[in-house]
Amino acid sequence: MAEAGQRLGQLLMRAGIITERQLTDALEVHNATGSPLGRVLVDLGYATQGAILAVMAAQIGIEYIDFSERKPESPAIAIVPQELAERYTLMPVSITDTGELIVAMADPQNVLALDDLRIITGYEIRPAISTKDDIVAAVEEYYKVAEHQETDEFVGTEDLDDDELAQLTDVTSEAPIVKLVNYIIQKAVADRASDIHIEPQETDLRIRYRVDGVLHEVMRSPKGVQASVISRFKIMADMDIAESRKPQDGHCAITIGGHGLDFRVSTLPTVYGERIVLRILRKDSILLQLKDLGFLPGSLERFESAFRKPYGAILVTGPTGSGKSTSLYAAINLLNSPEKHILTAEDPVEYRLPGVNQCQINTKANLTFARALRSFLRCSPDIILVGEIRDKETAQIAIESALTGHLVLSTLHTNDAPGAITRLIEMGVEPFLVSSAVDCILAQRLTRRLCSDCKEEYSPNPQALIDAGYRPDNVPDKIWRAVGCKKCGGTGYRGRMGVHEVLLLSEEISRLTVDEATADEIRRVAISEGMLTLREDGLEKVRMGQTSIEEIIRVIV
Repeated sequence: MAEAGQRLGQLLMRAGIITERQLTDALEVHNATGSPLGRVLVDLGYATQGAILAVMAAQIGIEYIDFSERKPESPAIAIVPQELAERYTLMPVSITDTGELIVAMADPQNVLALDDLRIITGYEIRPAISTKDDIVAAVEEYYKVAEHQETDEFVGTEDLDDDELAQLTDVTSEAPIVKLVNYIIQKAVADRASDIHIEPQETDLRIRYRVDGVLHEVMRSPKGVQASVISRFKIMADMDIAESRKPQDGHCAITIGGHGLDFRVSTLPTVYGERIVLRILRKDSILLQLKDLGFLPGSLERFESAFRKPYGAILVTGPTGSGKSTSLYAAINLLNSPEKHILTAEDPVEYRLPGVNQCQINTKANLTFARALRSFLRCSPDIILVGEIRDKETAQIAIESALTGHLVLSTLHTNDAPGAITRLIEMGVEPFLVSSAVDCILAQRLTRRLCSDCKEEYSPNPQALIDAGYRPDNVPDKIWRAVGCKKCGGTGYRGRMGVHEVLLLSEEISRLTVDEATADEIRRVAISEGMLTLREDGLEKVRMGQTSIEEIIRVIV
């Protein structure tokens, strides 16, 4: 035993992990207590268990897996049951091009485990080594989402009688493909992703998640599973798997961890095959209140003042994905009561609002926003929500509805609040109607919120802050920046919040609207009347430590 310990010590010395003096100290303890030299070195703090295992692995000719540097791949995880991984303390890592399954094991010489793996997976096993604690942590992390129950009650496949399509359908129901698709969905939910992107590449299949508005690549799968994975998603979303030449849209509902989730699924043909995007619709987002959206107190007060009126138009503007619908839902939550009759026209209806009558736009049936609005006016509503003003007819009816005793909420695609006024006029709405009907315009963006566990305070370069938009006499001494930790996935950010610009139509702005003034002229007057611009609102949130200057520059400046 002493000779074996000395050999290990010499190997560790040659690898530069310990010094000669440390080896001497450890050997003394080893000889006195009989404890293994490796454990003594770890207890003394001279070496980590991982470093010792790496040296031993190199000596016996197997690979050492460090999970902080190498993430297990989903195809490997999908074919090894969690129960087996926990029983033998092992973690599947990847599948090689030669068809071997690399598995990190606490005991790579466990013949029973190797035999069970070979039988269950059908792959030749290439054992690697890692620490027991690291393997247990990896199993917990990558198998952590409870597998939801599968159902075979898929609609839209009964009429497929082609042999090739039947074979593809059979493949998509096999356990490895089912587990891989489940894993992709479950990990996305666990990582708080809003979208899942399944993207065929020339040599493989890329999977990316959009987390807090930013896309991250999470895994790549072999090209050979592409057709089966995409077909599996299409079957789940009630799409035609025989059609791959034109875009399709679908929907599916899944229960994960006892929580119901809806997915909006879209396909698009590309040169390397069909790409699929799944948008995860989280029902908890419709329960948000306006105070949860990141408003500064002054801006929130200005915005809420528009809801105290029984009629008028309230518009929310911003690019796609800036949280306009969420703000409208939060406003409806504020207004919803048994005394109010609320009608909405949406395309699509993504969330069901209790107590609200929601109408799904269907252009194929000629049910457009304009036609839905005309019908609404015959139903005596108090509040009307129009998902989006896209054309002159919809704009005209919405504005006239606001003038005839209805509170109208809608969205527009403009870059800022003053631009919404000129946009409506450009659509063909008379300026005097815009000035009379519109009460409030909210422009917004979404910015990532700094992770509260790892954000770091620092003293910035004053000139850089001035260049970003701070006034020279109002530059903060300290602001916060992103660092990155395990809780936020190393990004330094966790969650998102709004950056807002609230324009109230005063008498002066109404006069400018009638005179068809430019957006710049309207903006100058609005600022003089107390409006914070998007940039000023964002910079104030940087000062408060809620986000970073880099985020505001990325999103707004």
